[in-house]
Amino acid sequence: METVRAAGAVLWLPAVSGGAAREAAEPRFCWFEPLVALVHRPKYDDWSLPKGKLAPGEEARAAALREVREETGLSCVLGAPLPTRRYPVQGRVKEVRYWAGVPVGGSFAANREVDRLEWLPASVARARLTHDHDRVLVDALLDAVSHDQA
Repeated sequence: METVRAAGAVLWLPAVSGGAAREAAEPRFCWFEPLVALVHRPKYDDWSLPKGKLAPGEEARAAALREVREETGLSCVLGAPLPTRRYPVQGRVKEVRYWAGVPVGGSFAANREVDRLEWLPASVARARLTHDHDRVLVDALLDAVSHDQA
């Protein structure tokens, strides 16, 4: 069975214990757990994490950075590797390598693949994700953050 290789990131911002909320979040609340960025893909009507297929000859880390930038408009720094996810898609196996990612610049603009980006507390993001295999990545991010590895 053919394997489709892809890469992505779980974009996150650290928890804030008080004061004004960051620009990425709704300004009316503070959060006490990391924020996670989710993307809405209108083609599939799902909430997911930024990811995409590797271009020919492209390495996974480079693809993760490119896909995050293409889907979210954000540049990021990749941190801890997160679990690689494998799942069936249209008679093939999709293998996606993930990293924790912290945004360092850019801004979101709707595009042909993604019409919305939302920053949500990790527990809310986990519940909003459409696919179970993505929830494991939020758990892995929280574990990495708690061990200062992200």
